[in-house]
Formats: sequence, structure tokens, C-alpha cells
Amino acid sequence: MLADIREETPEAVREGLENGTIVLIDVREPGEYAAARIPGALLFPLSTFDPSKLPVGGRPIVLCCGSGKRSAAAYDMCRRGGASIRSHLAGGIQAWRAAGLPVWETAPDTGALHMTAGPERRD
Repeated sequence: MLADIREETPEAVREGLENGTIVLIDVREPGEYAAARIPGALLFPLSTFDPSKLPVGGRPIVLCCGSGKRSAAAYDMCRRGGASIRSHLAGGIQAWRAAGLPVWETAPDTGALHMTAGPERRD
């Protein structure tokens, strides 16, 4: 991984999403994304990750994953491939939850989608 990777706090990412000033890309796998995701995050799984397929436009891209390891790897892939990436979410969705921010989750028993917040799951 790169030593100069730019990391963002959950609060900064939330602000960017709310203001429409960033695009959040989740690099976890489809099952993980279906189970729990940050509202507004787009899925680009690391297993098939291609930096040239990322959305281009006026908003900078921020990467995220479960803990920050895969998004850091994707960040490195983007930098080596010449793709413009702003940063990644330090600590991933785990840090997002710990900050008490909302997460869309799928109930395993019913498949219903619901919003949770906080460091613990709430049904």
C-alpha cells in the first residue's frame, strides 16, 4: 500500500455525502453490501475492481470497505492505474457504525431493508 494514502473520518464522509460533494464507492463483495451498507455508497467489489470503470465527473471519489484494508488496496490500484481518487474511509463501515452514523441493513430472517444507527445493531 501507499504511504501517502489520504484517510477521511466518518464525519467528513457523511458531510460529503449529505452535500453531494463526493461519490462513495464500497469495494466489499455483493453479499456484504447487501447485508449492510452506508446510505449512498455505490458497489464496485474489489474481486472485480477495475479503476477505469469508476464513475467520472465533477465529484471526487472516496473508497470504503469493512475495516479500511480493502479500500486502501483499491486506492493503491487506482493510483497505480492513473485513476483519480480523493481518499478512503479510515476504519471502513466499522468506524462509520462506531461514530453512530446510519447504515442500511437487511434483516437475515425476513430480507427487509431497514436503517440502523450507532455502534451496535438495532432492529
